Amino acid sequence: MTVSSGALANLSTVMRWGAWSLLLLGVLMSAAAHLRLSSQPPRTAPTPAQAAPASAEAVGPGGFAVLYVAAYVEAGRGTEASLARFFPNMRNISLEAKPGAQHADQLAAVQVKDVSDGYWSVTVAARITASPSARDDESDKEQAKEKEEDETGVLRYFQVPLRSTDGDGFAATTLPAEVGAPEAGDGIELDYGTPVPGDDKDETVTTIARFFSAYLAGAGELDRYLAPRTALDPVSPAPYTQVEVAQLAELNGDYRRNLPASDGARRQLLVDLWAAAPDRQLRPLTYALTLTARDGRWEIAALNAAPVLTKEK
Repeated sequence: MTVSSGALANLSTVMRWGAWSLLLLGVLMSAAAHLRLSSQPPRTAPTPAQAAPASAEAVGPGGFAVLYVAAYVEAGRGTEASLARFFPNMRNISLEAKPGAQHADQLAAVQVKDVSDGYWSVTVAARITASPSARDDESDKEQAKEKEEDETGVLRYFQVPLRSTDGDGFAATTLPAEVGAPEAGDGIELDYGTPVPGDDKDETVTTIARFFSAYLAGAGELDRYLAPRTALDPVSPAPYTQVEVAQLAELNGDYRRNLPASDGARRQLLVDLWAAAPDRQLRPLTYALTLTARDGRWEIAALNAAPVLTKEK
């Protein structure tokens, strides 16, 4: 087939206009996309969440006093500012001791007394050890005498008066006062009967022993000893290799061996254990338990938070 020169010219014109049209369309689409993206707010990387520092209100008077005593024991000449955040009047006091000469460990608020509304007296126990540099000026004889004491530390007690502040925080009203150990309280009476030794022939003792073997020593499945709707996970990693029931007592009466497990029956026991650690050292442990009966057997319904105290008469 023969194509005339006029037809070729017309085809060339159509192709040239088509190319220009495609080019113009591409420019318009690019501009539209740019305008659309520009109208959207810029994307920024999310700021990592930062943990808020614990407030004095969350710490409480006892916790605040512990922090204060820890800073007080280690403070010295030139570090008075470290105490000003606990005791505002510290700005007017100078210390003479060498900073860091002593260190406090194992601090705990052992007594909190209400003096008045918003005012407390807190007694803090702290194990105080001397730093090696603090003994540089002592004689060899004195160093030898105090070396063992310095290495293990001495348990000392500090009384701290605290008041609440306008910002729901706390402030000390004076420097700590060193005091003697608080008096030990009277013996606590529990509302359980006379303890009896654990007996392997007692089915209840056998259940309790197997339960604690699973709970503390990782021996067997724990769920098989739990009552329905009782959720409890074993201690992990298992701290002991063997558990034995030493003795047990029953709430509101004497413990009865091989008590029939009538459906719906309930028992509350105080159980003393011997638990053997991997190094074969035995540790005594005491648990308050609630047992319930189902299908002719006793099951663990709860590890109680605390044993039952004798009611005051």
